[in-house]
Amino acid sequence: MIIKPMVRNNICINSHPAGCAAVVRRQIEYAKKNLAGTGTKKPALVLVIGCSTGYGLASRICAAFGYGAATVGISFEKPASASKPGTPGWYNNLTFDAEAAKAGIVSKTLDGDAFSDAMKESAVRTVKESAAGAGISPQIDLVIYSLASPVRTDPKTGVMYKSVIKPVGNAYSGKTIDMMTGKFITAGAEGATEEEIANTVKVMGGEDWELWMDALAASGVLSPSARTVAYTYIGPELSWAIYKNGTIGRAKEDLERASRSINSRFAGSDRRAWVSVNKALVTRASAVIPIIPFYVSCLFKVMKEKGLHEGCIEQIVRLYRDRLYSAEAGADPSGVPVDGEGRIRLDDLEMREDVQRETLARMNSVTEDAIPTGTDAAGFRHDFLEAHGFDVEGVDYEKDADPLRIN
Repeated sequence: MIIKPMVRNNICINSHPAGCAAVVRRQIEYAKKNLAGTGTKKPALVLVIGCSTGYGLASRICAAFGYGAATVGISFEKPASASKPGTPGWYNNLTFDAEAAKAGIVSKTLDGDAFSDAMKESAVRTVKESAAGAGISPQIDLVIYSLASPVRTDPKTGVMYKSVIKPVGNAYSGKTIDMMTGKFITAGAEGATEEEIANTVKVMGGEDWELWMDALAASGVLSPSARTVAYTYIGPELSWAIYKNGTIGRAKEDLERASRSINSRFAGSDRRAWVSVNKALVTRASAVIPIIPFYVSCLFKVMKEKGLHEGCIEQIVRLYRDRLYSAEAGADPSGVPVDGEGRIRLDDLEMREDVQRETLARMNSVTEDAIPTGTDAAGFRHDFLEAHGFDVEGVDYEKDADPLRIN
């Protein structure tokens, strides 16, 4: 079949197998080129919880193809059928496993609810099997926690919680860019209720990260010097009403609480947990968050002009090479550079004073007619489509595609 992007209300509801595969392979080549031979300490066995897209996928690629680590990945994706494409993550996982097999790298991908006790038990068994297959100790060196689910069922109570993207307190309304039309629109959201805030923390906060680390430690598959990282975003003050000070921000605050809690659990050992603050990127969800498309479009324009722009794979290469496994941090986790709150900062380039000053100036001055030249709205749109396997260089979108195959 011929597969073209189907976008409804700035949400893409399909994906292209060949495009997704091409993007994964490109990231693999970048990781090989920029991580091979670096670091005095390298992870041999890595668990990625939320492995199929974005930072989770990049984390798994860097571990496997940068360091040769055996990896176990967990995600919840919808498979393809003969008549309908699967989710982008489903194709990404297929491609990753196929490329790992070609390279002789052990990889196991589990599909299901990462919040459940059953998945945690399955992951432990799979870690042991993967270690045996790789001929290494069944001791996880690195746990990446990168879940991005809108819902969570509490494994103890069976209650399902749903997250929302809303401000806390007053309603929010602001100017942004319609990603598909390239025009200004006004987007907003009503203030969240206390129940919605609590539910969002329950879904997107750090409780499940803690449960994972407890389960891995109790099962004996966690290395005495294991490192674990979860991802967050802070951004500039202009976005705080909907992000940092909104329901997402409350959840991310809880993620930082969980990091401190995990470190307290493992006090006296070489195990460490960090929250990594990453830069703004285009994700499958970011097109519908008020103000974000406008801010990111202006930010990308500035960062690309300065030669500072990075995507997921570039960020995670820096995380591994210059933070987690740098010469200073290789043997001693206290050597990992952090800010005053103990967080790893990969948003350092985005938050540079000159970058923020020029980005804000563009946001204040650009007119609708100047959106194509004054912002990188085209780049935002490209990244959004590329996350679904579309608008990828070298892919023939007029060619028949088999939804069940990545080639």
